[in-house]
Amino acid sequence: MSCKGSTATKTAPTAVKSNQGCCGSDHSKTHVHEHQHTDEHQATNNSSRHDSCCAHTESNEVVPDDEEPESSRLTARISWLVNGMDCPSCARKVEKAVQAISQVKQCRVAFATEKLLVDIDKDSNSTAVDSIKVQINDAVVNAGFKLQEVGKKSKNIEDDTSFRQHLREHWHAITLVSAIVIAAILTQFNSDASQWLFTFASVFGVIPVINRSIKLARSGTPFAIETLMSVATVGALVLGETAESAMVLVLFMIGEKLESYAAGKARKGVKSLMSLVPEEATTIVGDKRVAVAASDLQLGDIIEIKPGDRLPADGALLASGISFDESALTGESVPVEHQAEDIVMAGSLAVNRLAQLRVVSEPGNNAIDRILHLIEEAEEHKAPIERFLDGFSRWYTPAMMLLALAVVVVPPLLFSGDWTEWVYKGLTLLLIACPCALVISTPAAVTSALSAASKRGVLVKGGAALEQIGRIQQIAFDKTGTLTQGVPAVTSVVSFIDDEDKVLQLAASIEQTSNHPLATAILAHAERKSVALLTVSNDQTLAGLGVQGEVQNAGETQLIKLLAPHHMTTQLAELAHVKTAIEELENGGNTTVVVLQDEQVIGLVALADSIREDARQAIEELQQLGITTVMLTGDNRRTAKVIADSLGMEYRAELLPEDKSRIVAELSQDKDTAMVGDGINDAPAMKSASLGIAMGGGTDVALEAADVALMHNRLVELPQMVELGQATLTNIKQNITLAVGLKAVFLVTTLLGFTGLWVAILADSGATALVTANALRLLRK
Repeated sequence: MSCKGSTATKTAPTAVKSNQGCCGSDHSKTHVHEHQHTDEHQATNNSSRHDSCCAHTESNEVVPDDEEPESSRLTARISWLVNGMDCPSCARKVEKAVQAISQVKQCRVAFATEKLLVDIDKDSNSTAVDSIKVQINDAVVNAGFKLQEVGKKSKNIEDDTSFRQHLREHWHAITLVSAIVIAAILTQFNSDASQWLFTFASVFGVIPVINRSIKLARSGTPFAIETLMSVATVGALVLGETAESAMVLVLFMIGEKLESYAAGKARKGVKSLMSLVPEEATTIVGDKRVAVAASDLQLGDIIEIKPGDRLPADGALLASGISFDESALTGESVPVEHQAEDIVMAGSLAVNRLAQLRVVSEPGNNAIDRILHLIEEAEEHKAPIERFLDGFSRWYTPAMMLLALAVVVVPPLLFSGDWTEWVYKGLTLLLIACPCALVISTPAAVTSALSAASKRGVLVKGGAALEQIGRIQQIAFDKTGTLTQGVPAVTSVVSFIDDEDKVLQLAASIEQTSNHPLATAILAHAERKSVALLTVSNDQTLAGLGVQGEVQNAGETQLIKLLAPHHMTTQLAELAHVKTAIEELENGGNTTVVVLQDEQVIGLVALADSIREDARQAIEELQQLGITTVMLTGDNRRTAKVIADSLGMEYRAELLPEDKSRIVAELSQDKDTAMVGDGINDAPAMKSASLGIAMGGGTDVALEAADVALMHNRLVELPQMVELGQATLTNIKQNITLAVGLKAVFLVTTLLGFTGLWVAILADSGATALVTANALRLLRK
C-alpha cells in the first residue's frame, strides 16, 4: 500500500538459501558457455549472489533504500512498529495520516508485520530527520495508534499480564459496561434514574469515538467506522433510545476486541518467525566470551551457541558434524548435519553440541529478516480481488451514507412517513453499511495463506501471485536443476583415437576456467582419473554451441572444441560411426559432448543427471489436480524423452532461452501457465509465464524473476501450493459472500422494520468475526 505517488513496487529480496554467503564480494571471472542444451545452468559465482542478501535494514534509523534503483539515490527509509491495528483498514488510516506530512516521500504500512515504512529525503540532516520523526509520531497518535521502535520491547511488556496493566488498558470499557449493568438493574426500581444512567453511559462511551472520528477525518479518513458509530449513537440519543445507544457502543467495543484478537491470530505465524531470533548473542573475542545484543553483530564476528539455543544471525560453521534443527524455517522435522563452512540460517536450533560460527549476515539482514521483508513486500502485490475491494470501499461508505440520508428524508417528505421511525432506520442502515468485513475478507485470507506457505518453506510474493496459483492450469518445467538434481556426472568417455585419457585431458583442459555444471563434472572425472590438465589460451564461449580454446600439444598449437551434437548435424551426417555412438549414448539418457581437435572429431564425453526423488510424486499429484505438465529443455530429444517418459509428461527439447520464453508465452495464451526453473536461462520464461516459480537453490536472477520461491528445492511442495492457492480463492469468495450476504439480508430487514441498532452492530461485528475465523482455517493447510 503506497501512500504517495505511484513508485513501482520493489522486487522482493530473494529467498533464504542455505548455500550462499551474505554480502560477499568475490567478483571472480566466470567462464559462461553453452554445451548442447541451454538449460544446463551456469553455476553462479559469489558476485551474483551477494546482492540478494543485502536487503535494506529496517530499523528506526535512516537507511538508504538499496532495492529500488530509481529512488534509492533520493530517499532514505525509517520504520516503526504500529500498535493497535485490528484490520487492514486501520493500516490505511495510518498511511493517510502520515502521507499528509509534506516531507514524507512515500509511506506504507505492512499489516502482517505491523510495520510503518516511511521514505524521506536522503539528504535530510539529523535535525530534520528528528523533526520528521516527531511529526510522524504525532500524526499516528492523532489517528488513534501508537508507534514503537523496531527491535525494542514496549515499556509495559514485563507486567503485561498484571491486573493493573489490564485495568489501565480496559478501564473505559469496564466503566461503560458497569454503568449499563447498573442502569439495567435500575429499570426495575427507578426508570428515570435508569434513563439518566443510560444517557451518561452513551455520552461517556461516544465521546472517545467522536474524538477519534474527528482526528481521522483531519488525517484523511472521513468515512471511518468511528464516523458511522458517532452519527448513529448521537442520533439514537436524540431519538431517546438511550439504552439502545449504550448497548451499541458496548457491542462496538466487543467487536473491536474480537477483531484485534483475530488479527493477532492471523499474524501469529509471522510473529512466531520474528521470535526465532534471540535478542542476545555470545561472541568470542580473543579467549573471552562476551554477551552482546544480536542487533550489534557484524560481519566476521565469531559467535558461539550451546545445544538448545537458536542462532542469532546467519553464520558459516567453523567445525564439521554439528546438527541443527531447522524445522521452524524449513518444515523439515529431521535435524540437518552441517559441515565446516556450511551456511546455517538464523533461527536454527543447535542440537548435538556446542557450535562456533562466523557471522555472514549484516544486522537486520539475516534469514528471518529476509523472510519478513518478503512478507512485507508481498502486501504491495495485492490480489486483483483485494485491489477491487479497496477501490470499491472508497466510494461504498460515502454512497451508503447518502442512501441512509435518503432513507431518513425521502419517506417523511414524499410519503408522509414518521420522522422518528425513518431516522431510526437510517441510523441502523449506517451501521449495517460499515465495510470492515468486506475490506478484511481478502487480506485476512491472503495473510493466513502466506503464513501457511512460509511454514512449508514456500515464499509467495504477494496476494496477486497467491491468487494466480489457484488459477494455474498448466505448469512448464525446466529440466536440469528442477526435475533433475542438476549435478551431472560423467558416465563414459568414447575415444575415436584409441586414447580415452587423451580425450578426457583435452576436454577437461578446455573446461578448467568454467563453472558450468557439465564442466564441473568433466573436471571432477579428470581428477578422479588423475589426468593432468594442459595450459589453455584464447578460450571463449561459442554462444549456444559450446566452448573452444587452444592448447600446446607436442610443440603444436591445437584448436580444441567442445560442441553440442545437435549443432553438428551436417558434419555428423558424414561420420556414421560417431552418429551411431551418440544415438546409443543418448538413448540411454545421457547428455553428450563432442570433442574436436583441429575440427576433427576425436571423441565423446557422456554425462547423466539423476531425476529428483520427489519429481515423480509431484508430477502425479499435479496431474491428479487436473494440471497438465510439460518439460522444456535445451537438451537433446533422446535424453529429454527418456526423462519425460519416466515422469509421464510431455516435453519440448533442444531449446534456446528465447525458445523457452516464446513457448511459455504461447502456452499462457491458451491456459494459465506457470514456469518452474532455477537458472539464469529460465528468468525470461518465468517473466513470460502467468506465474514464475523458482527453486530455492537456484540463481538469484531466477529467484528475483519468480513470483514464488520453493526455498528447499522440494517439488512435492508444488501440488500443495496449488491446493493452497485454490483453497485461498475459495475462501476469499466465501468471505465476500458472507460479508455482502449478511449486509444485504439486514438491509432488507431494517427497511421492513424487523431489525434495529443492536442487530445492526451485531451484524457488522459478527460478519467481521465470521470472515476472519473463516480465513484462519487456511493456517491449517
